[in-house]
Amino acid sequence: MTLPPGALATTVGRRVSWHAGVTLVVVVCAVYLARRHWPVIESGAVRLAVADRGWLLVAAFATMATWACSALAQQGAVARPLPAGRLVAVQFAASAANHLLPAGLGAGAVNLRFLNRCGLPVARSVTALAVKASAGTVARGCLIAALALACPGTLRFPHVSATAWAVTVAAAATVVALLAGPLRRALRAVLADVRAVHEVPVRAAALWGGSLAFASLHAAVVVAVTQAIDLPLSPAQVALAYLAASSAAVLLPTPGGFGSLDAALALALTLAGAPGSAAASAVLGYRLLTVWLPLLPGLLALGVLMRRRVL
Repeated sequence: MTLPPGALATTVGRRVSWHAGVTLVVVVCAVYLARRHWPVIESGAVRLAVADRGWLLVAAFATMATWACSALAQQGAVARPLPAGRLVAVQFAASAANHLLPAGLGAGAVNLRFLNRCGLPVARSVTALAVKASAGTVARGCLIAALALACPGTLRFPHVSATAWAVTVAAAATVVALLAGPLRRALRAVLADVRAVHEVPVRAAALWGGSLAFASLHAAVVVAVTQAIDLPLSPAQVALAYLAASSAAVLLPTPGGFGSLDAALALALTLAGAPGSAAASAVLGYRLLTVWLPLLPGLLALGVLMRRRVL
């Protein structure tokens, strides 16, 4: 059943308002924690300022490579060929848009518009994004499992009460029960597209290779930053801490994981054995390279793509 335009706009508006409310709460908590632990953050910034420039350059190159890997994975999720240059530019612009809207809505909207401009129907574009997201989740889970086996004892989860677990499970079960019908339809559509993609081996290789490389390169950015500041953890431990923290941060729908990812990554590095100031330096360096430096150029690229009607 197709919703009338007014109802669709109302639904989208409510969803964005809900996400905005959650985002505001997380940002307020992040500011409170930053003020409370300001000496640690300040010493972390000083440590980052005198970090090894060679490793920071490696981290910058790894950051740029993530956009190409995201484009490769997106191409793998679509049966028809997409313009390669524009696809990479769209991923760069989407990464900037993703820091303005919560829960990946910015990147999703940019990619959805691009796929639609390339001739894909809206429904097929949505399932292509879902296929890419599903492959990314599976790839991230495989990397976490492999690194957890290679680095036993690195992941140390904070204690969570049985009541909190029970409430979480009950809430998840309620959501699944309420959305059972739409979830089944969406799952069937995604599985149909997954089968279509895997009928073309080149597309399947692009989807899974791009997804694995994207997650690995983001972890490599954090590893390079930690090498630059001489963090006393092995690269495998750092990569595992980042992958686990970024997976946990998805549960809080903030723009670009602001606040949630920062806190989760700092906590994961600290639990793995890093000093607090060094963990703060690693988080600041990762955010500087992946968010703040590319943000303005990414927004400019977004404007250019819109003017040229690529989006």
